[in-house]
Amino acid sequence: QPFRRISCMWEVFFLRITDIQVGRLSLPLAHPFKTALRTVERLEDVVVRVVGENGLVGYGEAPPTAVITGDTIPSILCAIEEYIKPAIAGMDLMDLDAVMERLDGSMVHNTSPKAAVDMALYDLWGRTLGKPLYQLLGGAKTAFETDLTISVNPVEEMVRDALEARGRGFSILKIKVGKDPALDVERIAAIRKAVGPAVKLRVDANQGWTAAESVSIIKAMEDKGLNIELVEQPVAARDFEGLKAVTAQVDTPILADEAVFSPADALHIIETHAADYLNIKLMKTGGIHNALKICEAAEKNGVKCLIGCMLESQIAVAAAAHLCAGQGIITMADLDGPSLCASPLMPGGPVFDGAMITMSGDPGIGIEAVEGAQWQC
Repeated sequence: QPFRRISCMWEVFFLRITDIQVGRLSLPLAHPFKTALRTVERLEDVVVRVVGENGLVGYGEAPPTAVITGDTIPSILCAIEEYIKPAIAGMDLMDLDAVMERLDGSMVHNTSPKAAVDMALYDLWGRTLGKPLYQLLGGAKTAFETDLTISVNPVEEMVRDALEARGRGFSILKIKVGKDPALDVERIAAIRKAVGPAVKLRVDANQGWTAAESVSIIKAMEDKGLNIELVEQPVAARDFEGLKAVTAQVDTPILADEAVFSPADALHIIETHAADYLNIKLMKTGGIHNALKICEAAEKNGVKCLIGCMLESQIAVAAAAHLCAGQGIITMADLDGPSLCASPLMPGGPVFDGAMITMSGDPGIGIEAVEGAQWQC
């Protein structure tokens, strides 16, 4: 278990958390990111440093995704500085259970700031033990493939973006739809014709359809033989009954995303058969600690998971990559954040090479330095 106090031979490590620092990170995107919920042209995130008394530092990150998590930059900064830091500063990091319990109980909701601190704690923990985090989380695999997101745009532009992605070596594309249900089948059909049958297509409506629209649109895609791997969150986040109805009426697998914030959400969806797969995002779960609980529930019930991300830089995506590599139940990845940014990669951590993500031997999450961050001292 990765949560318990760690013993090494005859000695029990003790590592006091001495400081938690916050900063801002701004990175340009290669193209505007457009979904049924929002349009973003630049990544503007909060970054975190957790400092241990051994002098080592762990890094974390939180993007403001108000339309999904409710978190904004001011709320993230306030949550970390006014609530989370006072709650866990001075605690023993090696007693991860106690630290994570205190972190989770420092305030309700605010999952993104909790996730940023959580991943920084896990990073520091792994660095202290001298091990890559994915090995400490189970070590299920050393490399895996991610998809690339195609933003919702006019059909011709989406086809052009899909062909460009295929040319970059991406064989799995996540197609954003949901802004105009009447055109969504046309979008997917045009992309399928352009990229050919070998490319896997995932369709993400981002809550953009009603249950009735979802069934109609998905069945139309099935009738046209578009061979869709899955459809992600077709209905509103808390419309569990609608989600269940869609899942029951179509053959295409349904992936629950915004409906899954907590282990309790995941278990409810599993027990009611409201979706076929679960999308785990650290910004929804509040970090790795709760994400592992979702993995445990999914493993027990044989429900496959996808690991996803918000508009995150290499820092948070690296943390999610370690969770994916650590857990065998996570069989699909949507970790394209670094591929969507126009800036160079930071040194250290997992290797992002087009569609492939390969784990390194760097301890912890592995990011050596958060380049371009403006830290508040």
